Amino acid sequence: MTDLLYSEVEEALRASVRALLAARSPLPAVLRRAESGETYDTHLWHALAVELDVVGLLVPEHLGGAGASAREVAVVMEELGRAVAPVPFLGSAVVATTALVGCLPDTEADGAEDGGPAAAAAADPEIAAKLLAELARGERTAVLVVSFASRAGAVAVTVADGRLTGTVTSVADALVADVLLVLTEDGLYVVDATDPGVTVTPIVSLDLTRQLCDVTLDGAAGRLVAAAPAASAAVASALLAGSALLASEQLGVAMWCLETTVDYMKTRRQFGRVIGSYQALKHRIADVWVDVTQARAVARYAAACLADGDPDLPVAAALAQAFVGPVAVRTAEECLQLHGGIGFTWEYPIHLFLKRAKADSIAFGTASAHRAVIAGLVDLPPA
Repeated sequence: MTDLLYSEVEEALRASVRALLAARSPLPAVLRRAESGETYDTHLWHALAVELDVVGLLVPEHLGGAGASAREVAVVMEELGRAVAPVPFLGSAVVATTALVGCLPDTEADGAEDGGPAAAAAADPEIAAKLLAELARGERTAVLVVSFASRAGAVAVTVADGRLTGTVTSVADALVADVLLVLTEDGLYVVDATDPGVTVTPIVSLDLTRQLCDVTLDGAAGRLVAAAPAASAAVASALLAGSALLASEQLGVAMWCLETTVDYMKTRRQFGRVIGSYQALKHRIADVWVDVTQARAVARYAAACLADGDPDLPVAAALAQAFVGPVAVRTAEECLQLHGGIGFTWEYPIHLFLKRAKADSIAFGTASAHRAVIAGLVDLPPA
């Protein structure tokens, strides 16, 4: 049976990340940043990369990364969600990194001696290896250029003589990316974000802590890092990892909302009594606690399957998004409502968590889309 408990190493990692976030990115600072329009906190990202060395957790050790598993990454995601931290961790340290690792030959990705699909995938493995080393050191950030709501990588860019043309809408974390990973029919290309042919346009985003952008390529120069069809497999693997680990971020959002609501109900007085003493409110918060507890098990299982290479990963990831996403939204909604009038004010941070939960609920596909995936994986006929 899969062990879903947190290890001592994971708890120590959690403590370090939480302490850094409390010191460098307290909620009042996140609120001020949201009001100012400065979407991302580059200083916080540098601290995560240099002081805690967590942005390279999924990068192999021989490339300068930690060579850690998805379980450790899930703990970081929980804390980032709990702080609605405005950093491109999901886009760069999870999705883009996983895609690049999938472009390495097996001998580089996991030390295996035998070749395989990954060995034939990389058109130029040195590009992927060099970029992964830079990502691990926090020198650069990368993003896989796919729509944030997309469950599968769609080809929207054409290539001719190494020049890429096309537009991909609603890409998360592209605003601060140094490198773009672009999927074409020929394969996966690496494009420098400063290329004159690249235009990254911010769009109105519900989540003020994770800016969405439209990425337009107009004859941008690219380098082929993985040829088709292996490139499609690397992108699919990256999006699957994103789905599995996003559940941990959603869990972190729900945990903050639950803890904050319980604390508020213990101190807020109405009609001469603390509101937590009213039975109707007790039942509501008890239901939330049950939901969050179940969500923790689902998210942990998805992370464990990803870490172990479990064949049950497609089911676990789809289940995580079908269950944990709606739980995060419901918990944030209850948090806002049970706080009463103060919960609806812009100065109180609840709206940041509700918007993050709502935005995350459509990332990598909606809950209903993932339920349809589960039905297909277990051979259930359509309704």
